Formats: sequence, structure tokens, C-alpha cells
Amino acid sequence: MKNVANQRYYLVREDVLTDAMQKTLEAKQLLQSGRVASIWDAVKEVELSRSAFYKYRDAVFPFHSIVKERILTVFIQLQDRKGALARLLEMVSDAHCNVLTIHQTIPIQGRANVTLSLDVTGMTGELDELIGLLKKLDFVESAEVISSGAL
Repeated sequence: MKNVANQRYYLVREDVLTDAMQKTLEAKQLLQSGRVASIWDAVKEVELSRSAFYKYRDAVFPFHSIVKERILTVFIQLQDRKGALARLLEMVSDAHCNVLTIHQTIPIQGRANVTLSLDVTGMTGELDELIGLLKKLDFVESAEVISSGAL
């Protein structure tokens, strides 16, 4: 087996995976959920050979299981109003994002810059929706994602 550090990874659509790869993913889900007690039971249920399961089990993964934790950095320009930051953070919290860091400049000419680093692992909606909601706040002049990535 190749050294993991030297391996290359690809993101592919489900419909281009072989049947054996798709069945391996199904068998892994059955095992993880506890619906079956053994690999033998899992491969029997999805009609896959054990050798094919062992061939692919450490090579195919659902996308969500790889990208478990994500950090997003958002830059926001706000008008200097009482409670503006509190309302902004409440909206971020309502989207189930965890605030990791907050940096706010001193307001100059009635405007402040806020940079939020967020753990968006538990975010319930789409990123575009959250940014759109932030932009709709009457005291937000701009909101944009400046970086994203895994932890």
C-alpha cells in the first residue's frame, strides 16, 4: 500500500462509482448504524462479496464523513449602531455556526469592520443563504467570505 501522504484523492459523483464501490458504501452504512452486527451480514444484505468489501472499505467514503469540520472566515462592514454586533451574532447562532474568533475594529466615521471565524460544521442551511441573510440586516453594508477550509 502507498504511503498515505503520497496518495492523491478525487471527488467523484456517485453515479460514476462501480457497483461494488456503491455497495461497499451501503455495507459500511449498515455497520455504522448498527443495523447489522458483522461484515458478513452487511455484505450479504447488499449482495457484495467480502473480498470486494475489503478491497474498497478503506478507499471510498461519503463526502460528509471526510469534511467533518469546516472553518469559514467572514468579513463584514457594519454601521455603528447599538446592538448591531449582538444581532449579527444571534443570526450566526441561529444558523448553528460556532463563533471561534471575533475581531472588530474601532468604528470610524460610523462604520466598523468585523471579521468572524466560524466553525460551520453544524450549519443547518447553505452558506449562500447565511451570507444573504447577513446582507439583509439594515446595519450591514457588506458581508463576504474571505476564506474557508477544513480544521
